[in-house]
Amino acid sequence: MTLLPVPDTAIIVVAAGSGTRLDAGAPKALVGIDAHSILRHALDGVFAAAPAQVIVVAPPGYEGDAEAELDAAAGERRDLGRVVAGGATRQLSVAAGLSALWGDVTTVLVHDAARALTPPAQIDAVSAAVTADTGVIPALPVVDTLKRVDADTVVGPVDRSELAAAQTPQGFPRALLEEAYARALSSGVDYTDDAALFAASGHAVRHVDGSARAFKITTPADLERARHLLAAAPTAAPRPAIGAGVPRVGVGTDVHAFGGEGDLWLAGLQWPGEPALSGHSDGDAVAHAIVDALLGAAGLGDIGEHFGTAHPEYAGAHAAVFLARTRELLADAGFVIGNVSVQFQGNRPRFSARRAEAEAVLSAALGGASVSVTATTTDGLGFPGRGEGISVTAMALLLPDVSRRV
Repeated sequence: MTLLPVPDTAIIVVAAGSGTRLDAGAPKALVGIDAHSILRHALDGVFAAAPAQVIVVAPPGYEGDAEAELDAAAGERRDLGRVVAGGATRQLSVAAGLSALWGDVTTVLVHDAARALTPPAQIDAVSAAVTADTGVIPALPVVDTLKRVDADTVVGPVDRSELAAAQTPQGFPRALLEEAYARALSSGVDYTDDAALFAASGHAVRHVDGSARAFKITTPADLERARHLLAAAPTAAPRPAIGAGVPRVGVGTDVHAFGGEGDLWLAGLQWPGEPALSGHSDGDAVAHAIVDALLGAAGLGDIGEHFGTAHPEYAGAHAAVFLARTRELLADAGFVIGNVSVQFQGNRPRFSARRAEAEAVLSAALGGASVSVTATTTDGLGFPGRGEGISVTAMALLLPDVSRRV
């Protein structure tokens, strides 16, 4: 164990929100951006900044998930981290974080996990600007033309020179912040952010420059923006070398048992009246095996890394969603799909009549790549032969995208 100096700064990472507007079926902070969750990316930024005590305020019941993300991000600084359960409101969640501060801490930063791409330099700048009697927030100038409205009527202009868009982390002297929180909690007033709560107690707040990357992930469009930024970042995971025209081959397998809800989804098609396969998404074992074959050929991991339970936004998704996103990952890595061949083993459904339809659907999802699908039985052997589920094997050929050569 590496012994680290006890820091005098703490960062409370607020990750207890439900993420209603994101509508991803899980607490917002645990929704995946890429192979990692929103919380993991936020913590990566926090631990890349100057050493500080780090308190993650997690949704009640998800403390274990937050611990896992903290473990992965902290590295040798794990002793500086702790997870606590949040409250019913953001204000109560921050109060829970304040109650976990070490005695040596004199400066407190409160950071929204939803601002997952906040640069470490912004965290350090806020921390350095806090004084014994002044709070600090990062802010961006407002560039849009603003109007004051009443229902659907435009009343008049708003002078944007007097406005700024607040971000996090917001930094404060500990003693004054704790005093302000005690006053706010006793009064029952719920403030929109920590700077407003701090200022309501009569304390000054300054601002430093914010960053466009510190935007808050609130809606599905924000999540997609974060994904594009990470995919384009030079610090992203290294892409496989394109090489000198060398093709890449991958193999994927998947099995699912019958027992899901609704109709069967297989090979990108719905099969009314057939028993459904169980799974995190729609249980389409054919599509899942194809994804694994493609990702494996490109050296991009596997389906669990990109679409597993850490990515609740894919719960219930069908083949077209998985395959289209996989094609994007391959394109980002410099590959085009040569062809895919897949075979499933099972007693049902009767596949031959819909073979061409399935191949057309799968091909379309992969941008027109050639896809062939075959089906066979196992003469009553194994779990497919006993009618318990379906087993699939897929092979994929990838080619370097010659248009990407320099």
